[in-house]
Amino acid sequence: MIQFPTRPNQYLGPLIIGLISVVAFLFEPMSSDYFALERSWWAQENYYQVVTGHFLHTNFIHILFNLLGLLLLWALHGDDYKAVSYLGKFLLISVALSLCLYFFSEGITWYVGLSGAIHGVFAWGCIRDLENKLFSGWLLLIGLALKVGNEQLNGAGSLMPDLIDANVAVDSHLYGAIIGLLIGIFSLLRRHLLIHKTAV
Repeated sequence: MIQFPTRPNQYLGPLIIGLISVVAFLFEPMSSDYFALERSWWAQENYYQVVTGHFLHTNFIHILFNLLGLLLLWALHGDDYKAVSYLGKFLLISVALSLCLYFFSEGITWYVGLSGAIHGVFAWGCIRDLENKLFSGWLLLIGLALKVGNEQLNGAGSLMPDLIDANVAVDSHLYGAIIGLLIGIFSLLRRHLLIHKTAV
């Protein structure tokens, strides 16, 4: 029987992210007018946009897909979630992702959505699965690599842009996945070093 991670510490992180996104969506288009990640954020000193842009969405389908993504990842990796740590990782991924978009994707002048950060949380979860010696971690990691690689080579197709009424920023998925992998590997090495020091 499937058991979902139902302890408050396991679901509060994604729940908070989801609620913030829903509240922001209810105040559209004003939310995007002020809080979307624009390429001019640095020049105009709108530094908050490196975080706020990730909580905004173009339409109902866009936010629905991302909320379902949060839910799916909670079902997959929620056993490893701790609310404060989860929120910290999510914010770190969001900021790092915004910086990557700024420095490496000059063609993206406006960005909203959770999907890039979700790819990062997913990648981190894959590393946790590997640390927990779950073979599914390899399958998920390979699937993520194939998805991101295909998007880089062939784009996101025509269906999703039509559904969300915007171009899919596939670079954000790539950056998010890389950032999540780095966070996961760093956390793994840190835990192993702590265990080694304790053993010594």
